Amino acid sequence: MTLTRIAAALCLALLAALPARAFETQARAAYVYDVTTDTVLLSKNAEEPLPPASMSKLMTLNMLFEALRDGRVEMSTRFAVSSKARAMGGSTMFLNERDRPTVEELIQGIIVMSGNDACVVVAEGLAGSEDAFARQMTERARDLGMTDSNFTNASGWPDPDHRMSMQDLGILATRLITEFPDYYGYFAQKEFAYDNRAPQNRFNRNPLLGLGIGADGLKTGHTQEAGYGLVGSAAQGDRRIVFAITGLESQNDRAEEAERIVSWAFRQFVQKTVVEKGQRIATADVWLGAQRQVDLVTMADRSLLIPALEQGGLQAEARFVSPLRAPVAEGEEVGTLVVSMAGMPDAELPLVAARTVAKGGFVPRLRTAASVLLARAMDRASDATAEPGPDTQTVTE
Repeated sequence: MTLTRIAAALCLALLAALPARAFETQARAAYVYDVTTDTVLLSKNAEEPLPPASMSKLMTLNMLFEALRDGRVEMSTRFAVSSKARAMGGSTMFLNERDRPTVEELIQGIIVMSGNDACVVVAEGLAGSEDAFARQMTERARDLGMTDSNFTNASGWPDPDHRMSMQDLGILATRLITEFPDYYGYFAQKEFAYDNRAPQNRFNRNPLLGLGIGADGLKTGHTQEAGYGLVGSAAQGDRRIVFAITGLESQNDRAEEAERIVSWAFRQFVQKTVVEKGQRIATADVWLGAQRQVDLVTMADRSLLIPALEQGGLQAEARFVSPLRAPVAEGEEVGTLVVSMAGMPDAELPLVAARTVAKGGFVPRLRTAASVLLARAMDRASDATAEPGPDTQTVTE
């Protein structure tokens, strides 16, 4: 058995592009991800654990959304407010010990008002204490593949051990969008005034909302150590992107950089279908099968992002072990199609057998044996007639 790699020309006329010009961001760290095509468009220091400020409130919301999904709480469930929550500084809902805010109010208070007190209320309501909740956040982050995150509190309050990477924030944002569509709409809410206690803090700080560019989330963050950051998302047409940036010097820098990223992500790339469901990509030999060969096809359409400015072709390579060993079932995954574009990550698609190939009976087995014997005889004859070559010596250091 040998690994067979077949270069396939998929340079369709509609496919343009290579490579996209790199986006030069002012952010200390940045991560841009196309949700629709599962493509990372930009990664700058994206795996570096950094102070996330209030952007880590997204993990608190994830924990709360999971509790809602699991039926542990409902939107109307009321939580108690501790003296610790009431004493929180920074951005708050101005909760006090007499309040019993509902889960829905707390969601809005965290998203729109960036309430540090609301985060403590949620943490204590779900886990008994903020410390226990932070440990649960860290464990859950690991389960979700967020390996560069560590939480010491629920709000993003400055702490030397409270860290997240921009890639982890991108993973988390994508999860909130795809796993919790019933709650995601709150991220686009522009205003919330809990009991009108903080009229100056009732507006959503996300600078992209209302610009008409498809932005509908997620969360800003700012501390002196972290600078200004934003986890954002926008949808235009059939595409959606998420991004996370941090380390900007001002609110204005954050707003301008975020809008530049959205414009670049949607205008510098074109989404094209490069492989259609059932398209024959290669043909594989079958060892001792009722048929000698079987076509390899893709199971579904696959779209990729094609950089829009520079013309060029795609490189596609079918990788599979040849020959396949009978029996082979229709739809059985037997290989991989790797599509490569300069400046972009490779895309991998499974290749499956187009039909079933049963084990061969006596005649196919006899035919295969004869073919093997003939091939060996031809090899021996070739070796016998070959001219002797120079002596060789292998030296091992």
